[in-house]
Amino acid sequence: MDRRAFITMVGGCVIAGPVVAEGQQAGRVPRIGVLTLSVASSTPIFEAFRQGLREHGYLEGRNVAIEFRYAQGRPDRLPAMAAELVRMPVEVIVTESVLAAREAKQATEAIPIVTAIHGDPLGAGLVASLTRPGGNVTGLSLLAPELSGKRLQLLKEVSPKATRVAAIWNTANPAAAGYLAETRAAAGSLGLQLQSVEVRSPADLDSAFEVVTRARPSALITLPDGMLLANKTRIVDFATKSRRPAVFPDREFAEAGGLMSYGPSLASNFQRAATYVDKILKGSKPADLPIEQPTKFDLVINLKTAKALGLTIPQSMLGLAERID
Repeated sequence: MDRRAFITMVGGCVIAGPVVAEGQQAGRVPRIGVLTLSVASSTPIFEAFRQGLREHGYLEGRNVAIEFRYAQGRPDRLPAMAAELVRMPVEVIVTESVLAAREAKQATEAIPIVTAIHGDPLGAGLVASLTRPGGNVTGLSLLAPELSGKRLQLLKEVSPKATRVAAIWNTANPAAAGYLAETRAAAGSLGLQLQSVEVRSPADLDSAFEVVTRARPSALITLPDGMLLANKTRIVDFATKSRRPAVFPDREFAEAGGLMSYGPSLASNFQRAATYVDKILKGSKPADLPIEQPTKFDLVINLKTAKALGLTIPQSMLGLAERID
């Protein structure tokens, strides 16, 4: 074989055989499944995930495909959507809530699952440990026990005369009982009485609002949950109309008109989830990728709502907060 023929043959081999991640077929665009209960594809939270993918060289529609399934706040839709993603199949499934992660886990033990904003994957039984998950689930946790006390402390600062706080929480959320226990303990240390108001689905919210109205608590708090986040507008409207100071776990509540929120950034978690996806597409096993816990927390205050409620926000809080005028 002469030199020119050899070079031609080698060049043809390079063109025909691009480097791909282990386990992927050459030339096949990987598909990422996304299963959400409360986050729509058009939101800034999910756009942060797309940005994270772009940072790792993935461009939707060019070298990666995203199969998005949004349950619109209805947990009963999740099982069928999870099963649909598994049948496709997809290379990895990204979830944004405890319930979505649980349904994805029940649908498959083989496809890797990345939890973007899970409350407590260890407590929910999805992983063996945070350092070595051991199965097909990894990702990011929102678990930070001190947050319950911090949120109630913020309520006391803006409403010093508050004595009773109603806590709306989703009993269908496996992590919620732990959140409630932490919140109850924090309330006791602050001299507050905590009233538990239980819901299981969006259909229960109106009844929950009636319970709160009859009990006439001084303030309101919601515990972290995807279904409650999906129904943030209804909850915020109730809190505002009933003229009760309220604190929420996610900034999206404050952006929707809620008085204030304190917690990890959901958008940042989703952006970070893209790093896990990248590692998995390149051959890493979820069993070996440690669960990350939050390290940065944001206080967001809606000044328009504070004014409507006749509340004066202490300067010490304003200096620490991101404000919505």
